[in-house]
Amino acid sequence: MSITPFLILLFIGYIIFTIDKKKENFPVPLILVLVGIGLSFIPYFSSIEVTKDMIYHIFLPGLLFTSAYRFSPDALKRNAGIITFLATIGIMLTVLLLGWTIYVISGLFALSFVGSLLVASMLTPTDPVSVVSILKKSSGDKMMADVVEGESLINDGTSIVIFTVILGIYLHDKTFSIGAFLGEFLFVSIGGTLVGLGFGWLFSKAIHITHHKEYQVMLSIILAYGIFNLAEHLGVSGVLATVFAGIMLSIEFNRSHQEDHFRESLDSFWGVVELSILSLLFLLIGVESTNYLLFDAWGLAFLIFVASLLVRFLIIAGTTQSFPVWRDKINWKESLLLSWSGLKGSMSVFLILSLQAKEAQGTEFILSLTFAAVLLSLVIQSIGIHPLSKKILTD
Repeated sequence: MSITPFLILLFIGYIIFTIDKKKENFPVPLILVLVGIGLSFIPYFSSIEVTKDMIYHIFLPGLLFTSAYRFSPDALKRNAGIITFLATIGIMLTVLLLGWTIYVISGLFALSFVGSLLVASMLTPTDPVSVVSILKKSSGDKMMADVVEGESLINDGTSIVIFTVILGIYLHDKTFSIGAFLGEFLFVSIGGTLVGLGFGWLFSKAIHITHHKEYQVMLSIILAYGIFNLAEHLGVSGVLATVFAGIMLSIEFNRSHQEDHFRESLDSFWGVVELSILSLLFLLIGVESTNYLLFDAWGLAFLIFVASLLVRFLIIAGTTQSFPVWRDKINWKESLLLSWSGLKGSMSVFLILSLQAKEAQGTEFILSLTFAAVLLSLVIQSIGIHPLSKKILTD
């Protein structure tokens, strides 16, 4: 495949990021997706093939690592309870409740219960890249943004395990075993976490003894992409390995009197990488989406989108208001904002493309339905996040 179309897309991303300096009412990722949809009608761009490996092995490790090593260890410590719950038990409950809701409302389209769970599993990962900066600017309190970002970093790994189990049941009529599921989930997640923490610690020591900024950046590239692929080779979560490697690196930076020096050398490189990946990723999501959106169930897709918001709100509000330690931090209005901030994005698209790669008979409708719900989430939630956050966080 020629690299020229990607260079053109990168240049388009540069123009959009340069023009949209405020990034409030229309976050850049939303604009990129809409531009990508427009580009898909130009034959030159419609021929670009977007694959699950492209998203999973090229785009995700860089984005995950950048977010993880920038994430404040103090913020993670303060909000560890709610972040861990939402990214594990919360996402499992969401899949079950949303899957049941989809099964009920699918009506004439007659989705099976397992098919409904499959749709729900693809819609549960969150991608807050569009909203975190807005949440931080809307109020001096960064807690909401920290919870949204922390949940997203961890729930990507959880969502892959849940999706894989449900996909196996859907394609091969496997029986569901709670014991087998929990065993696989614990092995994949704990294994990925331990691999990430271990190698993150080792590489942080190597960075300490490497004084040249260029070499430190080289080490960080090896850590971000090497640990992801090593973990996947070992059969554990590459997503969680990369996330916790970045978090461990951040923790070790905090303990060093040279923290600013280390972060400056990495920020100058990974800041450019992040913007480049985001430009390509969301433009390609727009280009790819038109392959799925010519179908006659947009009404059902909208109902599923609304259901995903309601289910997420019920779980977040029900949980936070049931425990005093969380109720003191997050009221029901802030629970609404947390729910709205859970946009669907890159991980959902990866899961959709993973299902597509199976080329299983009868999955076309599920693919279109899920992609439509993802697109609705990107558009509607992106537009609404600024006024909603201003209303809730400044009242």
